Amino acid sequence: METAKLGTVITTQDSPSVSSFAFVIDEKNPVKRGQFISVLTEEGTLIANVMNIFKTNRYFESAGSVKEYSKANDLQHSFPIKEWEYTIAEAKLLGVYAADGSLNRPSFPPSPGNSVLEVEPDLLNKFLGFDQENGLHLGDVQQHNLKAKFNLTKLLQKHLAVLAMSGAGKSYAVSVLIEELLSRKSGKIAVLIIDNHGEYVSLSKEKELADKIKIIDATEVKIALQHFSAQMIAKLFPSMSAVQTRELGKTLDSLRKAGKPFEVSDVISAVEQSESLTEASSGALLAWLSELDSLGIFGKADWPNFDAVLEPGKAVILNFREMLDLRRKQLIVDYVSKRIFGLRRKEMVPPYLEIIEEAHNFCPEKMKSENALSKGIIETLAREGRKFYANLCLISQRPVQLSTTALSQCNTHIILRVTNPYDLDHIKKSAESISQSTLDVISSLKVGEALVLGEAVNYPVFVKIRQRKSKESHGTKLEEYAVQWEGAKGKLAKGSDFL
Repeated sequence: METAKLGTVITTQDSPSVSSFAFVIDEKNPVKRGQFISVLTEEGTLIANVMNIFKTNRYFESAGSVKEYSKANDLQHSFPIKEWEYTIAEAKLLGVYAADGSLNRPSFPPSPGNSVLEVEPDLLNKFLGFDQENGLHLGDVQQHNLKAKFNLTKLLQKHLAVLAMSGAGKSYAVSVLIEELLSRKSGKIAVLIIDNHGEYVSLSKEKELADKIKIIDATEVKIALQHFSAQMIAKLFPSMSAVQTRELGKTLDSLRKAGKPFEVSDVISAVEQSESLTEASSGALLAWLSELDSLGIFGKADWPNFDAVLEPGKAVILNFREMLDLRRKQLIVDYVSKRIFGLRRKEMVPPYLEIIEEAHNFCPEKMKSENALSKGIIETLAREGRKFYANLCLISQRPVQLSTTALSQCNTHIILRVTNPYDLDHIKKSAESISQSTLDVISSLKVGEALVLGEAVNYPVFVKIRQRKSKESHGTKLEEYAVQWEGAKGKLAKGSDFL
């Protein structure tokens, strides 16, 4: 198949070089920023990316010419001004495919006069490192008719971060990822979703996914207190002294030795009956234990049974929509993540992906330990999870507030629109392959457009996220919802004396 000619390489003050070149665009075949192009050279087929496009006209380079043009409006009819106008593109050299099929760094620039061509789809697919046979189809490569299908291992095993400002399409993109994971025929993994606002619950309403998704209301989760150590309780109450922690540990050990499941009220009774504690220590412990009991999380047994909750090719959504207390949320995420990771280390649960929505709330960068209860396990998963096939997907609209330790361990980033300069700077520091020109593009992305870079691709690529198959949870527009609310309120008013 013959590829279309896009333009011709020209000489400028700084190019062609082994890093960049410029070319005049053929008017018949328009070129767009971000498009991949190719040039046939003596080294082989050179692959480049269009970084910028601008127009020029030699006639208007002269101030005198512009003055004469403005005097006579009919000058353009008698003088070929338009013929002097042309469009120039600046391209960055990425690599060159030699005759033997190997990809090398360019060691020699293209020559002025060389034709700039479209990249053959198969060659571009090979260059970017997509997996068209069994990859996860998240969208299409912008400016090209090529599906962006990412290899499962390359995308997830070294962790994934999805970053964007509110409303840019983070949850939409992750929903597409979940659809792909649950529709796989082979190489299936389990999925655990920490859903802060119930955004992924709608996935269970789709016929194809209904039997593959289990929703757990976070308000009903129970943690077996016997699995909690005195040190874990002390983490909740930093003012607990070492002596008090030790005595609490002895109390918990004696209850475990009794061989019966116990709850907070049993620990309170044991502390009240203890003769080894001073009145002051006993009073403080009882106060902390009462506060622990008020959380309503602890019981005699885990619910659900985390040993059996994960299955290959299926997803569990931990829905926090009805829970507002961030401390309770962090405590549950901390325990569930530790419990399942511990089971994974013993190979008692399948390989899995843990998706954490609004990860900056669960793994903040600068926060006291008592206000960041789940930070430790998330950072541990980020550092060690890949060795045990326990994978992370961190989603955040405030990257600057997300733990640098956790974010830097995410070797693949899917970045949608971000405009906050502090967030952009944080992203740049956590992803070495991002240049300033790329950051400029990120801040101007449209909803649903994403930059994918890192382990999953051989070169950063802009992708248009595909349309999801399931419906969105919050798809109603504000104006439409306001009309619905007014209608419902009106019906209520007709039958009410109060209104």
